Amino acid sequence: MIEVSDLHKAFGAVKAVDGVSFRARDGEITGLLGPNGAGKTTALRMLYTLMAPDRGQVRVDGIDAALEPLAVRRRLGVLPDARGLYKRLTARENIDYFARLHGLPDELIRRRGDALIRALDMGDIADRRTEGFSQGQRVKTAIARALVHDPRNVILDEPTNGLDVMATRALRRFMVQLKAEGRCVLFSSHIMQEVAALCDRIVVIAHGRVVADETPDALRAQTGQANLEDAFVKIIGSEEGLAA
Repeated sequence: MIEVSDLHKAFGAVKAVDGVSFRARDGEITGLLGPNGAGKTTALRMLYTLMAPDRGQVRVDGIDAALEPLAVRRRLGVLPDARGLYKRLTARENIDYFARLHGLPDELIRRRGDALIRALDMGDIADRRTEGFSQGQRVKTAIARALVHDPRNVILDEPTNGLDVMATRALRRFMVQLKAEGRCVLFSSHIMQEVAALCDRIVVIAHGRVVADETPDALRAQTGQANLEDAFVKIIGSEEGLAA
């Protein structure tokens, strides 16, 4: 479980995150939504300890990220907004390298790597250098690398951005599999069809604040809209009006 309490982060006079609080639970997929510049990526970077909050607390499986950042990182698998593969290494070598950073023994590295390559249908690219990979191939490699240490909590920042239809469908199936294994899955997306199909709960951020934290059905009922995209637009529109 990922618990966020009263997170704040400012860059000069700009309040990027202004008191964000929510929970992402085990065995659920939680969607983090918001317009560009709402503070989503900044919030995610604080969750996976890339950035320290000015105020507030992040807890992962009950562990305080500020007090025990290394323990928190062991419990997180992260696909950041920048995929950051080592282009001169093969997909398998990228995966193995991160496994070694987590201190996994060689036999376990081999077994985990093979299992992820099968699960993500990477057999045809596993032993190719990642330089020249398509966007979908890069994302698959980055996800396998993030999960090789078998974390119980997974953070995916716009995982299907730039993917074709088949790669997107495969990744969605994989996210459902992670949920079925009882993991906590938190992901950001701008694709409402994806959010509606996958999410058990949706957290909407606008102007650095949480403006909604509900199930998809509750969001539709709350706004009186039949589909999630219209509900999102209504919530964001109301927030923009208040801000003006």
